[in-house]
Amino acid sequence: MRLVDRAPAHIRSISPYQPGKPIGELAREMGLSEAGIVKLASNENPLGMSARARDAATAALAGIERYPDGNGFELKAALSRRFGVASEQIVLGNGSNDVLELAARAFIAPGSAAVFSQYAFAVYPLATNAAGGRCIAVPARDYGHDLAAMAAAITPDTRIVFIANPNNPTGTFIAGDEIETFLGGVPDDVLVVLDEAYTEYLRPEQRYDSLAWLARFPNLLVSRTFSKAYGLAGLRVGYGIGQPEVVDLLNRVRQPFNVSSVALAAATAALEDEEFLARSAEINRRGMALLEQAFQALSLEWIPSAGNFITFKVGDAATVNAALLKQGVIVRPIAGYGMPQWLRVSIGLPEENARFIKALKKALAPAG
Repeated sequence: MRLVDRAPAHIRSISPYQPGKPIGELAREMGLSEAGIVKLASNENPLGMSARARDAATAALAGIERYPDGNGFELKAALSRRFGVASEQIVLGNGSNDVLELAARAFIAPGSAAVFSQYAFAVYPLATNAAGGRCIAVPARDYGHDLAAMAAAITPDTRIVFIANPNNPTGTFIAGDEIETFLGGVPDDVLVVLDEAYTEYLRPEQRYDSLAWLARFPNLLVSRTFSKAYGLAGLRVGYGIGQPEVVDLLNRVRQPFNVSSVALAAATAALEDEEFLARSAEINRRGMALLEQAFQALSLEWIPSAGNFITFKVGDAATVNAALLKQGVIVRPIAGYGMPQWLRVSIGLPEENARFIKALKKALAPAG
């Protein structure tokens, strides 16, 4: 028997996560200048990081020879002040992906299961499979979560339910009262992971206070990130907030020093920069409206999005994507999500959005 055959079957069955194409890779493949490439594939903040976060990150380099604070005291204190929770309720992650995987490692074992929606974030099945668990993918409703069907899908061996709100890659949104009702019907011994990676982009009328539910639902874990609206994707820092006993279990499987000192400093500063966050949301709102107008003019179907991206239907998505790449525009094919006719595009700066629209029109034009 080969060495690799000794690995557990549930590990060998995993298909690795496919990230958005990097700018450098496309430049090499197409012989393009990196400066002329527009990347709208990974839902990054087109404004980058705030000046306050950048200054804090730069200052942290002075102590880079030292290990970071493994408990993340300063960042936890800032989160505690902002959200009115105890530091013992906070777990820090190397991005929110890390928090999702920590939850799976802490609660899922061979013979147990996780429930999530069709068209939901790819990390949910990846984390479940890596822990040896069984995936229960519930058919979507209008490309989003069918909470009633998800509740019905919970089995005696279910340990986690993953909910993404807004959802990636479809951008669908669930009203807060619907989630609250759902939580009331979930067994107390099933952890509900509410993934709010894009919550900062919600419009005022969409907002709800998920953290206020923690006192009533001790089986709730809220996961958030600094990678999107805060513009710190390259530094990899996220966090989860839950009951202390749940967070304690996640910390038991968390790697030591999983968040770097530079990331801790930048995130702490970014959290206090509300002006930058508001500007990011406004840029996103205007860009979203522009892209929706373009899709309407091109007679393309799209899914209304509450995130910083929008998913649209083009038919032969692989061909359209290839035509965009040739023009130096990177978007995200989502055939891996079971949506081979759709592409997802992140909202960029005004000039980037205009470049994408121009390239899309050319990609859709009949040959000849």
